[in-house]
Amino acid sequence: MSQQKEDLKTTYQKFASKDEPKRPVVANCIKAFFIGGLICIAGQAIQNFFLYNFDFNEQTAGNPTIAVLILIAVLLTGFGIYDKFAQFAGAGSAVPVTGFANAMASAAIEYRTEGPVFGIGSNMFKLAGPVIVFGTTAAFVIALIKTLWIQIGG
Repeated sequence: MSQQKEDLKTTYQKFASKDEPKRPVVANCIKAFFIGGLICIAGQAIQNFFLYNFDFNEQTAGNPTIAVLILIAVLLTGFGIYDKFAQFAGAGSAVPVTGFANAMASAAIEYRTEGPVFGIGSNMFKLAGPVIVFGTTAAFVIALIKTLWIQIGG
């Protein structure tokens, strides 16, 4: 009986794959590369704005730059523009910090009817929680390795 189910499943997969549209993988990769690059160029322009118009240096201009990029992504998500942009850009819009901000804002918007704690708070951090934990843990391990390396004279 299970062999018959496997044969039926294989037959269906072959049938369904004939009608499935082919994905333009190369075109999607090129689009993602250029859109991600454009987001980075915008970030660099914002950072240059902080460098030349305020009292920031190379090391301190990054914080307000990231804050502005996150603010822009959240506003565009709230107005429904970022989702349309992400449909076109694919992974190019998901990889930079703007993609993370979009994901958190989308979760907050989607679950706002369930209340601020059980809706927005709990669902927004389903995505952010693992990212924050991984980032914190990775930073700790790298700092530990660097400290040990310095202590042994490296």
